[in-house]
Amino acid sequence: MSKHTKQQGHTKSDKSLVWMAVIYLLGLFIGAIDTGIITPARPIIQSQLGVDANLGIWMITIYTLTYAAIIPISGKLADKKGRKGVYLLSIALFGTGSLICALSAGVDSFLVLMLGRVVQASGAGGIMPVATAEFGTSFPEEKRGMALGLVGAVYGIANVLGASVGSLVLNIAGTDQWQWIFLINVPICLFIVIAGIIVLPNNRMEETKAMDKLGTLLMTLIILALLYGLKNLDFFNFISSFTTLKVWPFILLSVVLLPLFVAVERKAEDPIFHIEYASNRQIMVTLALGVVVGCSMMGMIFIPQFAENCLKIPSGSGGYFVIILGFCSGAASMMSGKLIDKHGAKPVMAAGFLITIIGCLYLSFVAVRFVNVINVVISLIVIGFGLGLTMGTPLNYMMLQNTSDEESNSALATLSLVRSIGTAVAPAIMVGFIVHASAGLQGGLMDLLPKQAEMPALPYAQEIDSAMEQMKQNPMLSKQMEGMEIPKLSDMTTMDIQMSGDGDSSYEMPADLLDKLQNSDVTTIADITVEMVDRMFTDMTPTVIEKINTGLDAGINGINTGIQSMESAMAQMGGDMGAMPQMGGDMSAMSQMGGDMSAMTQMGGDMSAMAGAAAGMGDSLQQMKELSGQLSEVKAALPDAFRKAGENYAAAVRDLTPEIEDMYQSTVNTGYRNMYLFQVAANVLGLLLLLLYREPKRGGKTGEAVQ
Repeated sequence: MSKHTKQQGHTKSDKSLVWMAVIYLLGLFIGAIDTGIITPARPIIQSQLGVDANLGIWMITIYTLTYAAIIPISGKLADKKGRKGVYLLSIALFGTGSLICALSAGVDSFLVLMLGRVVQASGAGGIMPVATAEFGTSFPEEKRGMALGLVGAVYGIANVLGASVGSLVLNIAGTDQWQWIFLINVPICLFIVIAGIIVLPNNRMEETKAMDKLGTLLMTLIILALLYGLKNLDFFNFISSFTTLKVWPFILLSVVLLPLFVAVERKAEDPIFHIEYASNRQIMVTLALGVVVGCSMMGMIFIPQFAENCLKIPSGSGGYFVIILGFCSGAASMMSGKLIDKHGAKPVMAAGFLITIIGCLYLSFVAVRFVNVINVVISLIVIGFGLGLTMGTPLNYMMLQNTSDEESNSALATLSLVRSIGTAVAPAIMVGFIVHASAGLQGGLMDLLPKQAEMPALPYAQEIDSAMEQMKQNPMLSKQMEGMEIPKLSDMTTMDIQMSGDGDSSYEMPADLLDKLQNSDVTTIADITVEMVDRMFTDMTPTVIEKINTGLDAGINGINTGIQSMESAMAQMGGDMGAMPQMGGDMSAMSQMGGDMSAMTQMGGDMSAMAGAAAGMGDSLQQMKELSGQLSEVKAALPDAFRKAGENYAAAVRDLTPEIEDMYQSTVNTGYRNMYLFQVAANVLGLLLLLLYREPKRGGKTGEAVQ
C-alpha cells in the first residue's frame, strides 16, 4: 500500500481539534470505564443472579472476547467508510448494550446480562482504535507523543477509575440497584451521538478497495475459537483440562483455520490483517508487548477485591482505592507522551515495566503480609505509575512508527486485538489463583471452629445415673437391666462436633451453604459461618435426638416390663400369704396332724420371709416407677437442650469472628500474592522482549516499516 495516500480533512484548525478531542475522548472514557466499573459489583451481581465465581468472571470475559473480535473489523471499516460513521455507530451500540445490561437486573437473568455485554463490547471495539487513530494522525509528528499521551491518560484513568465509579454508584443507589452502573452510560452516549453528527468530520482514506469479507470471517472465527479455548483452560490442571471438549476442539479449530486465513490474506486486495507484519521484527515485538501489557492491565480488575480483603471493608467499597491507581496511571500516561517525544518509546516502556515489577513485588511480599492502609496505598501508587508508562502510549507510538499513515486504523486495530488477547486470557489465569487459594477456606474454617458445644444439664441426670447403677447391683433387678443401653446422662454436658467430612458421623455442608461460603468476603464470612452452624444443628440434631431416644425408649420399655413382672409377682405372693391364716387358725386340724408345733414355727418363719420380700419388691417397684417417669421427662427435655446447645455453639463461633476473618484474609491473600507474582513474570517477559526492539531514528519511520 502506498505511503503517500492522503486522508480527507487531515489538516484541522485548532477549534476543530478541540471539538474532535472532546467527543473522541469522552467516548474513549466511557468505553474504558466500563471495563472497571463492573469489578466492585461483580460479586454482588453473581450473588443476586445465582452464579458462581467461575461463571461470574464471564461478565468480563465475554466483553473482552467480543471486543477482540470486533476491533479489526471496526478498524478496517473506519478506513473504508470513514471514522465518523464507525465511531458514532460504536457509541450507539455501546449505549444500547448498557441499557440491556441494566434491564437484566429487572428480569434476574444472567443470560440477558451476557447479551448486553456482547452488544456493549461490539460498540467498545470500535471506540478505542478509531479514537486512537484519529489522534495519532491528526497531530503533527513532533506533537504525536503528547497527543497519544492524552489518549493514554484518559484511557488509563477511565480504566482504573471505573472501579471507583462503580463503588460510588453502588453506595448511592444501593448494592441491590447495581443496574445504575450501566444506566449512567445511556445519556452520555446519546449526547456523543448528537454532538458527533453535528461537528465531527468524516476522515477516511481516499483509496478504497474491496472489503476482505472472507478474511474478516476467518479472523473472527480464529480469535473466538482460540480465546474461548484458552479461557476454559485450567492452568493449574493443564493436561486434564486441555483434553476437555471445552478446550482442545476450539484450539484445534483455530490452528486448522490459520493456514487458510494466511492463504486468503495473501490474495486479498485489502487484507484485514497484513501478513507482512509477521516478517517485520519491530512490529512483531510490538504486538508481543501488546499481549504482555494486556495481561498486566488485567491486574487492575482485582484491585477492589484485594483492597476489601486486606482492609476488611464491605464488598463494593474497594473501588475507591483504585482512585489512587487511576490518578497515578493517568499522570504517568501524560508524562509518557512528553518523555517519548524527548527520549523515545523504548526507554519509557522499560521504565514502566521496572516500576510495575517493584510495585507488584511490594504488594506480594509486604502489603499482603503486613495488612494496613499505608502498604495498600504504596503498592497502588507504584503499580499505577508503572502501568501508566506502559498501558497505551508507547505501544501506539511504536506501532505508528513502524507502519504507514494510510494503514494507521488497521495497524492500531491489530495492536488493540493482540492486547485484547492478553486481557481476555489473563483474568482466567488470575481468578484461578484466587479459586485455588479459596479451596483451602473450608478446611481452615473447620479447623478453627470449636470441636464441642456446651449442653445444659438434663433433668434428673445424676439421679437417673445413680438409680441405674443401683438397679444393676440389685439381684432382684439385674436381669431386668440386661440389654438396656441408656446413655450416662450426667456426662451429656457437651456435644462433639465433627465437620471435617472425613467420617460417617461428620457433617457434610449442603450445596447452597458451600456456594455462600465461596461467594463470601472477609466482612461476611463470620455471619455465613454462624448461619452454617445454625443449619448444621438444625440438620444434625434430629438424628442425634432419635439415637438417644432409642436408648431411652428401650430403658423405659424395659423398666415398664419389669414393673409389670414385679406387680404380678407381688400379687401372687399376696395370694399365698392370704392362705396362711386359714391354715394357722384350724388348730384341731393341726392337732389331728400330730400336734407338730415345730411345723407351725417353720410356717411362721416363711411368712416373715415372704413379708420381707414383698416389702423389698414394693420399694424396688416404687423406684422403677419413679425412674420411668424421670426418663420420660428427660426425653421431653432433649429438643430444648439441643436447641440451647446450638445457641451456645453459635455464640462461641460468633466470639471467634476476629480469628475467622483473619483466617479468611490470610488464605485469600495467598491467592493475591501469587496473582501479582504472575504480573511480575509478565513484566519481566516484557523487559526481555524490549531487548529485541530497535528504536527507529527520530523524525521518520523505521527502515523495516511495512510498505
